[in-house]
Parts: sequence; C-alpha cells; structure tokens
Amino acid sequence: MLVSTNYAPEHTGIGPYATQVAEHWSAQGHETHVLAGMPHYPSWSVDPAYRGRWRMTGTRNGVTVHRRRHLVPSRQTAARRAAFEATVLGHQLAVPPRMERPDAVFAQLPSLAGGVVAARLAARWRVPFVPVVQDLMGAAAEQSGISGGDRAARAAAGVEGYVLRRATLVGVIHETFADRVVALGVDRGRIRVVPNWSHVAAPSADREETRARLGWGAEPVVLHSGNMGLKQGLEVLVGAARLDPEVRWVLMGDGSRRAALRETASGVPNVEFLPPAGNEEFPDVLAAADVLAVTQRASVLDMSVPSKLTSYFAAGRPVVASVADGGGTAEEVRRSGAGVLVGPEDPAALLEAVRKLAADPAAADALGARGPRHVAEHLGRGAGLARYDALLAEVLAGPAGTAAGEQGKARGAGA
Repeated sequence: MLVSTNYAPEHTGIGPYATQVAEHWSAQGHETHVLAGMPHYPSWSVDPAYRGRWRMTGTRNGVTVHRRRHLVPSRQTAARRAAFEATVLGHQLAVPPRMERPDAVFAQLPSLAGGVVAARLAARWRVPFVPVVQDLMGAAAEQSGISGGDRAARAAAGVEGYVLRRATLVGVIHETFADRVVALGVDRGRIRVVPNWSHVAAPSADREETRARLGWGAEPVVLHSGNMGLKQGLEVLVGAARLDPEVRWVLMGDGSRRAALRETASGVPNVEFLPPAGNEEFPDVLAAADVLAVTQRASVLDMSVPSKLTSYFAAGRPVVASVADGGGTAEEVRRSGAGVLVGPEDPAALLEAVRKLAADPAAADALGARGPRHVAEHLGRGAGLARYDALLAEVLAGPAGTAAGEQGKARGAGA
C-alpha cells in the first residue's frame, strides 16, 4: 500500500516517483494499491477528467488506485494549505480503501495528511510503516513568507514528528534531511537514503529544429521549468531579464504564482511564459535551451532536491542554481559538476553567470555534458527503484532484517 496525494497523470513533482515505484512493484508481481488525491499539480486546479468525482477506484498499469476528493486552493496561504490537508485527511480516513490487509504501508511526504493516514492505516492493520521524505512541510512553511507561516511551521513540524516517530524505517531522498528527521525524534539508525532518479527520457529531437519550432533565435535562452510557487522566488529571473534585453528568459510550467509573475514581467519583452511541455517533448525543450535555471528565495535553505534537477542533468545543458549554499540543491549541483552556483535573489549575479556561459559555448557544452554522466552513474531509475526494493525487503524481514540493515550501515560508516 502506497499513500501519496500526488500520482499519475501528474507528470511533475512527486507524482512521477510515486507512480514509478507503484508500477515497479506491480510489475514484480506484488498486489499494489495506491491511495491518492485528485490530480491537481502543478496548476493547483483539478484535472478536468476528475472534476465532480468524490471517490474513484480503478486500475492503472497494474496498480489499483483509490482516489478521494479534497479541496484544491488556487492561491496558497497557511489557512488554505491547512484546509487542503484537512480535507485529504478527513475523506481518506472516513472512507479508507476496501482491500485485504497489506504487508506494508509506504507514504510519500510532504503531504501531512497522507503521512497521518498512512500511519493510522498501518497501525490499524498492524503492519510496517515506511514514510519517504521528499520534503518537510514544517521547514517549508517557516521559510515560505506566507501569512501565518510561523504558526503553520510549528503545527506542521508537530504532525511530521507524530508521523515519523511511528515509522518502522524512514526514507529520505537526500542525506541533508537526516539531521532534521533526527530532530523530530527519529533514531538515526532507522533512516535510509533513497535518492530520486531521473524520470524523463534523454533528448531525441534535433536541437536547432526544436529551437526554431519554439521561435528561439541565436540569442542565449535561459529556461526555468516546473512549479511557479512562492518558494522558487522566480522574480529573480524577471529582474535579470530587465538588466539585459539580449538574453531570452523562459518560464515553462504552472503554479500559484504564475499570474503574479506575468504581471511582474509586463513590459519586459525578453521574458516568455510557456505552458508545461508534454512528456514526449519535455526533454527536447530542456535540451534546446542554453542554460537551465533553478531558483529559490534567499530565506529558503531547502534540504530537498527539486525533481526538475534530475531532468536538467539528463538534458545535457549547464545548470545555473540561484540558491542558498548548504541545501540539497546546492549540494547536488556541486556533486554533479554540471552547473554553477550563485547567490539567491541576486539578478546581477545570475545574469553574470549566464553571460559567462554564453561567451564560451565549448565550456558550457562541456559543463552540461557532465549531467548525463551523473545521471548514468548515480541517478538511474534502476538504482533508485532498487533502493525502494531494499526498504521493502528490510521491513518485511521484520526486526532481524532491520537490525541487519543497521549493522550494514555501521560497517559502511566504519569503512
């Protein structure tokens, strides 16, 4: 049983990882069930095919998917996020899936409601419970800048502690999460690192043909793809665009801040907004850009690694990361060797890094070429799914298996 508010057909964020894990287990012969919400990310608008439905159960690629309706706020505030979580929690607990007792329950965080639901169902069934931390809502709320963020952070951290302390094992997608999970009351010996992987195909179309189709000329093109929310601080891209009209800045995707960003960019002709690309063309659009940008607000020290980053690396283009040093994004860019780091919310520094790459195409190509190598060596789907298999095998083995896993970690640390 996997509890994940986000699931296919959502094709960005956490949804693709939850989907691929569930479908992988199903393909191995496991009877796999998913308890999910209605598809809504990243637009924060319910997919038209699912509107007006309260509950749905169906099979998708061998996985039985149970969906429950919930509030989807178009604008993010602490109160609206709380209402979102409350409706997910209430509906899923009130009407749990009708199914046989599973052997284990997994959950994808940061959904607070999903974590609580999974913990409660695992306790009801008396089976192992394994949350996988993609992000922590407590830290995100504290750094968000939204109204009521401090109160929301304390409440979210309390719920996260409740969920994680009830886990048999806790998966984290990056080692930078470990200290925060320990601070929430989890023994370090129960934490396992299960990194995300690149879930998109390699580019296949001719790069120049894709640029021509998109209307991009010889000017340098900087592309940001993904969610347009408060945390991303995408105003820095608009600020950089104002400093140099010869560089094209493309924001591709959707999110709660898209309309506000369009208003901010009004009168800046070298800023372009594109809708999310389809799964088939997405890798080719990334590869057609000269530079791929990832940004975060200065107040955010994000332990998570944005899903866009693995896609960026696979595209083979250099990454410029305008983020605080010390977080998961900065560490992964540094580890890959496929990009450069600049300070957050600094348009001039961001523009300078882009200009340097544009002035030396050979060096930019060499930098970008490190991304696919990093994906092949460290971020392959097979290796990522094998980590989930190992988690599943360890909890199914019972206390002896978990103890053996902890001894193995200790031996690895000693080596």
